[in-house]
Amino acid sequence: MRQLLLIPCLLLAATATAQDSSAQAAALSASVNGKVLAWRRDIHQHPELSNRETRTSKLVAEHLRSLGLEVRTGIAHNGVVAIIKGGKPGPRIALRADMDALPVTEQVDLPFASKVTTSYNGETVGVMHACGHDAHTSILMGVAEALVSMRKELPGEVMLIFQPAEEGAPVGETGGAHQMLAEGLFADFKPEAVFGLHVHSTLNVGHIGYRSGPFMAAADSFKIVVKGKQTHGARPWLGIDPIVAAADIVTAAQSIVSRRMNLTVQPVVLSFGMVKGGIRSNIIPAQVEMIGTIRTFDPAMREQAFTELQRVATNIAQAHGATAEVQVPTEISYPVLVNNPALLARILPSLQQAVGAANVTQIPLSTGAEDFAFYAQEVPGVFFYVGATPVGVDPATAPANHSPQFFVDEGALAIGTRALLQVSLDYLNGSTSR
Repeated sequence: MRQLLLIPCLLLAATATAQDSSAQAAALSASVNGKVLAWRRDIHQHPELSNRETRTSKLVAEHLRSLGLEVRTGIAHNGVVAIIKGGKPGPRIALRADMDALPVTEQVDLPFASKVTTSYNGETVGVMHACGHDAHTSILMGVAEALVSMRKELPGEVMLIFQPAEEGAPVGETGGAHQMLAEGLFADFKPEAVFGLHVHSTLNVGHIGYRSGPFMAAADSFKIVVKGKQTHGARPWLGIDPIVAAADIVTAAQSIVSRRMNLTVQPVVLSFGMVKGGIRSNIIPAQVEMIGTIRTFDPAMREQAFTELQRVATNIAQAHGATAEVQVPTEISYPVLVNNPALLARILPSLQQAVGAANVTQIPLSTGAEDFAFYAQEVPGVFFYVGATPVGVDPATAPANHSPQFFVDEGALAIGTRALLQVSLDYLNGSTSR
C-alpha cells in the first residue's frame, strides 16, 4: 500500500515544485516590468549602430554596478559582462542580449521614436532599433535585477552577456559574438548552457516559438565589382557599360536558387542588397558595385552557391566585354544556429509554464541569421522567439524585423522577462516546470 501511495505523492511534490517555480518567476518578473519598459523606451529613443553602442553599454554597466555586481566592459569594443554568484552551489549558465541598432529611418509614430541620424557607408541615414535589440537588452537588465534580488537562495552562477555588433561589424572592423569569444569570454567561466531570445514579428504577443536542431541560417555576404569602360551616355558604343552587365547578373543570379540548388534538401536564399554605380545621367560609369547575402543550412549547398555565383557573374560580365570580381568569404560569417535538442527538451516545459503550453509552438526554419550561433557552437544553447505583433494583427502582414515600420507590442517585454527567468530558475534548480 505504501508503494501504491508513493507515485501519487511524488506527482504531488512535482506539481507543488512547478507551482512554486512558476509563482516565483511571475513575482520576480512583475517586480521589474516597470523598469524594463522604461529602459526599453530610453534605449529605443537613443539607438546606436554596431560597434558604436557606447551610451547603451554605459547604461547597462551602471545598472549592473548598482546591483553590486563586478562588471567587465570593453569586450569586443562595447560588450558588457557580469556574473551573478548564487548563495548555493549549482550549475553555471549564460544569458545573452544584443545591443546594436540598424541604419533604418524609423516610420513608427511613437512618443519615443528615434530621431537619430548618423553616417553609414558614406551616407547620412537614420538609426532605429528595427530588430528589437532594445527589448532584448532591457529584458536582460530586468532579469539581472530579479536574480540578484534572490541571490542568497540562488543555486549556481549566471553570466550576463550584453553583446555589441550582432548585426555585423562595420567594414574593416571586427566585433560581435565571435570577437567576444576570441577575447576569452568563456575562458575563465565556461557555462554548461547558454540561452537567448528574440522578439519577432512572425508571432503575436503572448506566444513563444522554438525549433529543435538547426533553427536559423548561416549567413554570408558577397561582393561583386563589375568593371567596364567609362564613356558618354550618348555614345555607349565607345565604352563598355557595367550597368547593363550588372543588371544581367542580378537577373541571371535568381536562377541559381530556383534552378540549380536542390531545395528538397534545405532552403537557400540569395539576395542583392545594394547596387551602386554612376554619378550622373549622361555618364556611363567605369564600374558597378553590388553586395548581397547568401543564406544556407547545408555546408555543401553553401559552397555550391558560391561557385554558381562566381560562374554567373564572370561569364555574363565577359559576354558584355566587361569583367567581374566576385568576393565570397573564405570563412563562414554567421554559422547555422543549432538549438541543442536535449537542452531544448529540458527547458521546453519552462517556456510552456511562462505563457501556457498552447502558446508555445514549434516554428519553421528561419532564413534569418543570428550570431548567438557562435555561443551555441561552444556550449549547448537554446534560442527562442517571443511574439511581438499585437493580438488581432496577422503576423503575416505585420511589418517584419528590419522594416522601418517594425513595431514591438510592449506586452512582449513582460513575457520575455518571465520566460527567461523561468528558464533560468528551473535550470539552476535542476528541475523543469512539468
